[in-house]
Amino acid sequence: MRRLGLLLIFLTVNSFAFAQQGAIIGKVTDKKTGEGVIGATVLVTGTVQAAPVDVEGKYELKLDPGTYNITMTYIGYKPLTFAGIVVTSGGKTTLNGTMEENVTNLKEVTVTGQKQTGTEVAMIQDLKKSEVVVSGMSNDQIVKTLDRDAAEVVKRIPGVTIQSNNFIVIRGLAERYNTVLLNDALTPSAEVDTRSFSFDILPSSVIDRVLIFKSGSPELPGEMGGGVVKVYTKNSVLENATSLSVSGWARSNTTFKSGYQVSSRSNTDWLGFDNGTRQMPGGTPEKLDNAAQPQFRNEWLPSRITARPDLRISLGLSRRYEIGSVYLSNITSLSYSNTHEQTNITRSRYLIETDPATNQPRQQYLYNDERAVTGTRLGIIHNWQARLNDRNRIEFRNFLNQLGTDEVTHRTGQILDQGLDRQSNALHYQSRTIYSGQLQGSHDLGAGEHTNVTWAAGYNYVYKDEPDYSRYNSQRITPREGDTPRPFLVVIPNGGNPYDASRFFSSLKENTYMASGQWERRIMGRDTTQATQKKIRVGFYTEQKKRNFENRYFSYVIGNSAYFENEDNAERVNRLVSLPIDQIFAPENLDPQTGFKLSEGTVPRDRYTAQNTLVAGYISGVVTVSDQLNISGGVRVEYNRKSLVNGSPTDTAYLEKRVIPMPSLNATFNFNQRSLLRLAGSVTVNRPEFREVANYAYFDYTNNAIITGNRDLKTATIYNGDLRYEFYPSRSELLSVGVFYKYFRDAIEQSTQSVSTEQTYLTFQNADNAYDVGVEVEARKSFVELTQNPFLQHFSLVLNASLIKSRVQLKENGENKDFALSDRALQGQSPYVVNAGVFYQDDATHWQISAQYNVLGQRIQFAGDKQFNYSVIEMPRHVIDLAVTKGIGQHMQIKAGMQDVLNQKVRQYYDFDRSGKIDSNERGPFAEFRRGSYSTLGLTYNF
Repeated sequence: MRRLGLLLIFLTVNSFAFAQQGAIIGKVTDKKTGEGVIGATVLVTGTVQAAPVDVEGKYELKLDPGTYNITMTYIGYKPLTFAGIVVTSGGKTTLNGTMEENVTNLKEVTVTGQKQTGTEVAMIQDLKKSEVVVSGMSNDQIVKTLDRDAAEVVKRIPGVTIQSNNFIVIRGLAERYNTVLLNDALTPSAEVDTRSFSFDILPSSVIDRVLIFKSGSPELPGEMGGGVVKVYTKNSVLENATSLSVSGWARSNTTFKSGYQVSSRSNTDWLGFDNGTRQMPGGTPEKLDNAAQPQFRNEWLPSRITARPDLRISLGLSRRYEIGSVYLSNITSLSYSNTHEQTNITRSRYLIETDPATNQPRQQYLYNDERAVTGTRLGIIHNWQARLNDRNRIEFRNFLNQLGTDEVTHRTGQILDQGLDRQSNALHYQSRTIYSGQLQGSHDLGAGEHTNVTWAAGYNYVYKDEPDYSRYNSQRITPREGDTPRPFLVVIPNGGNPYDASRFFSSLKENTYMASGQWERRIMGRDTTQATQKKIRVGFYTEQKKRNFENRYFSYVIGNSAYFENEDNAERVNRLVSLPIDQIFAPENLDPQTGFKLSEGTVPRDRYTAQNTLVAGYISGVVTVSDQLNISGGVRVEYNRKSLVNGSPTDTAYLEKRVIPMPSLNATFNFNQRSLLRLAGSVTVNRPEFREVANYAYFDYTNNAIITGNRDLKTATIYNGDLRYEFYPSRSELLSVGVFYKYFRDAIEQSTQSVSTEQTYLTFQNADNAYDVGVEVEARKSFVELTQNPFLQHFSLVLNASLIKSRVQLKENGENKDFALSDRALQGQSPYVVNAGVFYQDDATHWQISAQYNVLGQRIQFAGDKQFNYSVIEMPRHVIDLAVTKGIGQHMQIKAGMQDVLNQKVRQYYDFDRSGKIDSNERGPFAEFRRGSYSTLGLTYNF
C-alpha cells in the first residue's frame, strides 16, 4: 500500500508539472528579406526537444519551467544560439531571431520539385515579385466560394466587373478592351457580335490562378486597354488523386415551377449540340424560288414543363509517372452541367416625343417576356507536363468546351402607339464548340543556367451553330372597356423581314494558328540572389486567324397575290389568315399559288470571310539600379493586317494594315522588404473585330434591336499610366493603393444610331478622344495577429474597391451626326466597384465558411444618339453570396450555400434628361427582372 501511495503521489506531481508547462514563442526571419524562414527549427541546444517554423515564420516550443539555451538552425543559414532563456510555469517567453545566410559555407544545392502556384501564399509572392502592376486570385480563395465559372471568379478581383453575365470589364473598360490568355495563349471567342472570351465556359474547379496585368510590358500582348487576363488551369501533380463532385442547384424563381422549353429536341441536346434535327432541310437551293420550296419543321410553340434542379458533375484525375529520369504528370478534368433559368422581364421603349398627358417621353411599347434558357455544358481539360531533366520541361495543354443553349422567349404586351396587343414566341437554339491546344517548352541553357529559352505553338478552333431560329408575331386591336377581345392574328410580312414569321440559320467557323518564343539572359548582380539579377529578353509572337461566317433567313409570305385578291377565293383567304400559328403554316397551306410560300430575305452581305495576321517582336530588360530600385521596360512592335470581304460585290472590302511601336516602362522602388512603390507607363492599342467592321445586320430579338457593323472603324491608340503603393504585412497578406490614367485616341464603342423612330439600331463608332482615371484599393488581412481568441484567429478579410471616372468626346461634324452623344462616360464604365469577403477556415475541424458582397455603380449599357434614342443605363445591384463547406473524414466534403441572397432586380433605365446618370425622377425602364437566388447542396469525394 505504501508503494502504491508513493506511486500515486509521483504521478500526481508529474501530471501537475506537465499541466503547468510554459512555452517559448516567437518569429524567425531572414535578415535580408525580412520574411519568415519557413522550415527552420528551434530547439533546446544539445537535445532533440524542438519546434518547427511555420509558413508565417512563427513557432511555439513547449517546455517545463526552467532555464534553457536555445538554437535556431536551418540549411544555408548561420545558426543562432541564445543562452539563459527562462521558461515560467504557464507562461510564454518571446524569443525572436534574425538569421543570416552562410555565404561562405553555402554551396549550390539543386532542389527538384513541383512549384505549387495555386496557393494564397504563392499568389501573394507572385504579386510582390512582379515587374508590372498586377492583381490576381488563387485557387485557395476560389474553393472557399460558390463561384461556378471563371466569370464569377474574376469579378472578385479589384477593378473588375462582369457584363451580360459572362464578359469581363476591367477598370470600367468594356470587354473589347481586354485581352484574355489561357495558359499564355490567346483565347478564342465564339461571340459573333463582340470580341471577348466568354468566361462562363470555363469551370472554376479547373482554375489554378487568375492574374490580371494592368500595366503594359513588351512581353504582354499589345492589344489591351483595361488589362491582360491570364487564366491558368491546373497542371501540377504532387500525387495520384481522383475526385468526384456532384451538386444540385435550385433557383428561387425557376426550380419546381412551371416554365417553357422547346417541344422538339434532338437526342444529342444533353451533350450540348444538335444532331441535325434543326438543320436546314437537305436540297435547299442556294437561292430560293417558287419552284424549290423546302419543308421546314412546323414548330413555333414551346411546351410547358416543371423545371427540375440543376445538375453539376465534375471528375478530376491527377496522375504522375517516372520513366527513367523523365517525370510525367497529367491532369484531366471532366465537367458536365445541365441548368435551367426562367425570368419574367418587363421591356419597354420610349420615344423622343413628349406625351401631353404625362409630360414625359411617349412610350412606344410595353412587353412582358417570359424567358427560359436551358443550358448544357460539357468541358474537358487534359494537360500533360514532361520534365525531361532539371533544365528542360515540355507541356501539352488541351481545353475542349461544348455548350448548347435552348432559349424560349414568350412575349406579350401592347404596341401603345398603334393601339395593338402583341403575342409572340422566339425559339432559339445555339451550340458552341471551342478547342484550344498549346505545346510549350522551357529550357535552361549553359552551365550556370543563366540563359532560358521558352517557346510555344498553339491552335484554336471555334464553331458556332444557330439552326432554325424561329420567330413569329401575332397582333390584335386592343379592346376597349366592355368590348369582346378579338382573336390574335399572325402577322404575315409583305416581302419578308427578320421579325415576323421567319426562320434564321447561321454558322461561324474560325481557325487560329499561333507561335511564340523568348530568349532570356540573366546577368548576376552583386551577389547570387535572384533579386539582384539583370535580365535581357528578346521574343516574338505571330498569329494567323481565319473566319467564315454566313447566315440565311426566310419569311412566310402570301403566295400568288392575284389569287388572294380574287373575291371568289375570299373564304379560303379568311380561313388561312385566321388560323393559329401551329396550323397556319402546315404543309397543306404551303402553296406558292393558293397559299403561303417561303421568301428568302438573305442578301450577299449576310456572309463574309475574314483574315487577321499579327506579327510582333520585342526587346526588353530588367535593371537593378540599387538594392531598392528596379527598372524594367523595352519596346514591342506589332504589324497587323486585318481584311474582310462579304458576299456583296457593291460593298467595299475592309482592309487595315498598320505597324505600331509600343514602348513601356515599369519601375519598382522597395522602401523595405515589405513595402514598395510601382510606377508604370505604356502605349497599347485596341483593334476593331471582324463583326464590328462587317456591313451586315443582325436582329437581336431579346433587345428588339438591329446590330450593324461599321467598315470605317479605325484602330484605337491608348496611353496608360499607373502609380501603386503595396504593403505586405506577411506572406499571405496585402494592402495596396493605386491610381491610374488612360487616354484614348479613336476609342471604339457600341452605341445607338439615329436611323428610325420605329426601330433601335446598334452600331460601332470611334470617339475622337476619351480618358479614364481612377483609384483602386485592395486589402487581404488575416485575424491571426489581431486577436488572441482562437476562434477569431480563423477569420480573414478580403476587400477591394475602385473609384473611376471617364469621359468621351466626339467631334461635332457631319461624320458623326447620327451617332452617340458626346461628353459622357465610356460605355460599360462604372463609377465605383466594391468587393468584400469574410472567410472562416478551421483545418482542424474541416470547416470553411464565406460571405461575399459585390456592388457596382451605374453604367451605360449602350450610348444614346442625338435624335431618336436615349442612352440605357444599368443601375446598381447589391449581391451577397454565402457558402459553407464541411470536411468529413479524410476524403469527403459537403458544400452548401446560396448566391444572390438579396435577389435584387436587374434594372436598366432610359436616361431621359441625357445627363449620363439616372436621377430619382427618371423611371422609364428599358428592362427589369430578377434572376432569382441560387442555392446549392453538393458532395465532393477524394479517392
